[in-house]
Amino acid sequence: MDDRFSRRIYLFLRTLILASAITIGLGMADSGFVWAQSVSGVRSFDGGVAPLFSLVGPGNLYLDNQGTQGYLYTPGQNFESYNFRNPTTGQAWSGAVMTLGPQLSIGLIQGANQAGSPVVLPGPPRQTAPLPSVQSTLLDEIP
Repeated sequence: MDDRFSRRIYLFLRTLILASAITIGLGMADSGFVWAQSVSGVRSFDGGVAPLFSLVGPGNLYLDNQGTQGYLYTPGQNFESYNFRNPTTGQAWSGAVMTLGPQLSIGLIQGANQAGSPVVLPGPPRQTAPLPSVQSTLLDEIP
């Protein structure tokens, strides 16, 4: 019962946020002022393709089909901080990386070099094996 209730709350809040964003976006479009945003396809953590939204300013938003959401903040050419969360599994990770700046990548059309981006998409941390049970003769067994 509690799991279904929390799922309904999650869906309600997600719908509310989406409706608010659409309303605000339509209000800005109606006023003749729209902020720029672009999207590119990146390899997702589960091996598929996920959108990476380039927001106004130095931020990027990552979403994928598995429910993982992430925000990447790149204020300069050599530093990036990130925060990811998967509400389905409850896993979350955050951190920062130093990058070497934008890297050139070979283009798909005519093999030309394309300008790169300093954004690095860090994967989730590896899962460690469970710890073995502690066996000691110092203390008596607790019933």
